[in-house]
Amino acid sequence: MGCCGSSLLKKTLPDKGKVQHRTQNPPFNHPAPTGDSDPAAVAAGVPSFSQFSLSELKAATNNFSCDYIVSESGEKAPNLVYKGRLQNQRWIAVKKFTKFAWPDPKQFAEEAWGVGNLRHRRLANLIGYCCDGDERLLVAEYMPNDTLAKHLFHWENQTIEWAMRLRVALYIAEALDYCSTEGRPLYHDLNAYRVLFDQDGDPRLSCFGLMKNSRDGKSYSTNLAYTPPEYLRNGRVTPESVIFSFGTVLLDLLSGKHIPPSHALDMIRGKNILLLMDSHLEGKFSTEEATAVVGLASRCLQYEPRERPDPKDLVATLAPLNTKSDVPSYVMLGIPKHEEAPPTPQHPLSPMGEACSRMDLTAIHQILVMTHYRDDEGTNELSFQEWTQQMRDMLEARKRGDFAFRDKDFKTAIDCYSQFIDVGTMVSPTVYARRSLCHLMCDQPDAALRDAMQAQCVHPEWSTAFYMQAVALAKLDMHKDAADMLNEAAGLEDKRQKGGRGS
Repeated sequence: MGCCGSSLLKKTLPDKGKVQHRTQNPPFNHPAPTGDSDPAAVAAGVPSFSQFSLSELKAATNNFSCDYIVSESGEKAPNLVYKGRLQNQRWIAVKKFTKFAWPDPKQFAEEAWGVGNLRHRRLANLIGYCCDGDERLLVAEYMPNDTLAKHLFHWENQTIEWAMRLRVALYIAEALDYCSTEGRPLYHDLNAYRVLFDQDGDPRLSCFGLMKNSRDGKSYSTNLAYTPPEYLRNGRVTPESVIFSFGTVLLDLLSGKHIPPSHALDMIRGKNILLLMDSHLEGKFSTEEATAVVGLASRCLQYEPRERPDPKDLVATLAPLNTKSDVPSYVMLGIPKHEEAPPTPQHPLSPMGEACSRMDLTAIHQILVMTHYRDDEGTNELSFQEWTQQMRDMLEARKRGDFAFRDKDFKTAIDCYSQFIDVGTMVSPTVYARRSLCHLMCDQPDAALRDAMQAQCVHPEWSTAFYMQAVALAKLDMHKDAADMLNEAAGLEDKRQKGGRGS
């Protein structure tokens, strides 16, 4: 049998990470975000910026329940941040401003759209906003693995290793460089609480700092000892002020403590670099690398703004220090890889469905052995003339494959089933499903997915083909698509039980 066509295969396989979300035209003739500022951000499935209704955000946060607050200061924070979950299962972070913080809804919306235009893999991106009466809210990607402050100052099991600290510094520098390049160089109150860790443990810069807490409010809420000196003089944030604040974050990373810049500079001038370093890193860091970071911090903290480096200088200094790019961030942080639980199936699952939802390959094997070829009925109609020697050889190959499959000799089964398929005289969805499982048993999920899709081409409403796709997608870490496929398979089984064709 020939391939069922690339267009059908594309239709069958959902786009990885694609999220369906309604969008609205930007208000006040503001240009809509293109969504292509950074290809990696688009590939990760960041939805377009849009306006949310207050009812949507109330539903997502259980009516802004205190149990959903994720602000570091809890209910004491001036502007609370909640986690929430939309109807499409996407987790979000919702920042709720105090009443009258932004009295002009047009100005708030314009500011929000300006930040919403940004898309980058180093940002916790802004995906929406809400203006409803006196309510002003921002909606961003949710980062489930806490803040840099939590990991540096309040850790429980392990402190952040040196290589991860260098990665944090580089990634935040890249975020600042991107924002500056895109015409948004001002970041308000950059500190360790603004650095968040995503589901893979990668550090990201919170988009909330790209907007002030209120139209006329302060840009810095931290202790005056950490505030850029020019801000104390004139109350204005400049691009150079952001670099000063980045220097304070570098001090946090070096020391593992929140040291006032003036104290740190005294140690640096006295060449007491080792005294500055986090004692938990003793013997676990490169003195040469630490000296380079200390030097960069010192430049960032210069009293005169013009003497500080720009974001591109930050990236140029830090990029050569990152030498463990092959090690995932979640490994260096010592956290489990985050995998969201798939949504509850819409239909009750059969034993095959249950096995697939658990990715229990052994149970799937037993079910396919027991089912044998009864689901192939009607997929082939052969004339007497087709019963040639070639046909007998082909069926012999399938028989050898069946014996190997039963005996769990999966590599031999792949070879024998491939001989059967390559002849092309007879098509069998069961052979494709069996070879798909063999590929899974041999840790070949891409090939398994192709075979499961071919089984669907032969038998479009065969639930087993969809179940096998669900397992392959899950093995490829495409859990949302796997859950959708599992639901579709369960729906076909439900349809069959009510009189439709399927299994």
